[in-house]
Amino acid sequence: MTTTSSQRTAGVEPVPGQFTLVLHSHLPWLANHGRWPVGEEWLYQSWAASYLPLFAMLRRLADDGHRDLMSLGITPVLAAQLDDPHCTRSMYEWLADWQLRATEAAVSDDADRRTLGHREYRTAAEAITEFERHWRHGGSPTIRAIAETGVAEILGGPLAHPFAPLLDPRLRQFSLGEGLADAQTRWGYTPRGIWAPECAFAPGMEDEYAAAGVEHFMVDGPTLRGDTTLGRPVGDTGVLAFGRDLTVSYRVWSPKSGYPGHAAYRDFHTYDHETGLKPARVTGKSVAGPDKKPYDPARVDAVIDRHVEDFVEHVRGRLVDESARIGRPALVVAAFDTELFGHWWYEGPIWLERVLRRLPEVGVTVGTLAGAADAGYVGAPMDLPASSWGSGKDWRVWNGPQVAHLVQLNAEVTQTALDAVDKLVEPGAGRNRVADQIVREALMTVSSDWPFMVSKDTAAGYAVDRAHTHAHATREIVDAALRGQADEARRLAGNWSAADNLFADLDARRVGDGSQALRGGN
Repeated sequence: MTTTSSQRTAGVEPVPGQFTLVLHSHLPWLANHGRWPVGEEWLYQSWAASYLPLFAMLRRLADDGHRDLMSLGITPVLAAQLDDPHCTRSMYEWLADWQLRATEAAVSDDADRRTLGHREYRTAAEAITEFERHWRHGGSPTIRAIAETGVAEILGGPLAHPFAPLLDPRLRQFSLGEGLADAQTRWGYTPRGIWAPECAFAPGMEDEYAAAGVEHFMVDGPTLRGDTTLGRPVGDTGVLAFGRDLTVSYRVWSPKSGYPGHAAYRDFHTYDHETGLKPARVTGKSVAGPDKKPYDPARVDAVIDRHVEDFVEHVRGRLVDESARIGRPALVVAAFDTELFGHWWYEGPIWLERVLRRLPEVGVTVGTLAGAADAGYVGAPMDLPASSWGSGKDWRVWNGPQVAHLVQLNAEVTQTALDAVDKLVEPGAGRNRVADQIVREALMTVSSDWPFMVSKDTAAGYAVDRAHTHAHATREIVDAALRGQADEARRLAGNWSAADNLFADLDARRVGDGSQALRGGN
């Protein structure tokens, strides 16, 4: 018999309200833009460590009859990479290389390295089997299959993950409409909800969401002034903003602490430089990499269970307390980057599955954002402030002094692209591949990832290079096209399109003047 996540263990007193887990899956376009230490390796590590186990977990839960367990955001630019033939082929090669590196460690003279090699060989073999069975033909069949089971709600988003409040409204609306249409093309349906990149919001964007057919979106807790117990209609649109409950979310991961820092868990930062494998446990926050103790799986299981119970108890207590405070059943939303689970926190997928199974056992109703909206977890309308989930909960990460040069670059490239589209796209004419590529490169330029990486000093040089690469592509195609060098413009557009090979359905004719109905609208 099929069960839902809200059905609880017999005899357990139900807890008022609903808990919702939201995961945001995103990486910038990495294919053919370097491999190591930043580039495609980032994609393959995340795919192996996070996406493979996450979807395997969802299939198990679906097979056990669970439904409406979580909301899972997948950005169009990540979806494009999971479907890209180059990426799927290279992922297979990466998994095979992982197993070869494990074999090398398994025949080492060092006992700890041999133990590491045997363990990693088995893990790699399991990953290869999972990839061959479910991912060889791209991510879309797997994502669609999960959506069809009803175990998770899939959230969409705009193309190329722009920081939307700083983007020209024409390009912003186009990016959102095309992102929703991209989901329809890949997965066979248009998502009801989105994860807005960086949870970024500016007043007025709710009208664009309504026009696009978006029913709900995520913001950070402070955007709702800390009261995240209900979804809030924004302005007079009826579009719901759901806020991240920081009290619960920060139990798992915060800027300063969280479960992944426990001494027994595998350390993310320490590598065995002969094989590229990760041999150490965290050991201690102040312990240098070479001094960290070998990772021991036997130490981990009980720690995971303690952290499961700690989280479940905090969710349960939060639901009870918040329901009493507002005088009606409350909603608690915990939201994280998907890549935390597995890629950054090796034990995270195990913890996640145990949490999702455990919560109903203690009387907690688990559901999706769409389910929360349908069940009436909705409060009074609010006018939201300019905000994000970044440092300070404002826009400083994406428009602060450190990234002023990128803000200026983005504005210039956007204006250049829109002016060119206005000149090149003729009313009633057929598709213009040159204009399409101009828009595509402009969207790649304004990805929110580049200023984030600069502000946080994580591969800042790579980020600046990527932004300027796409800006250069935009400018040189525009220059040739507007000087009347049609053949050269087509050659340049074709070469740049072949280099990245994403968003083939992007059509510059739909950029319009910003007044037309969005393609993704209902």
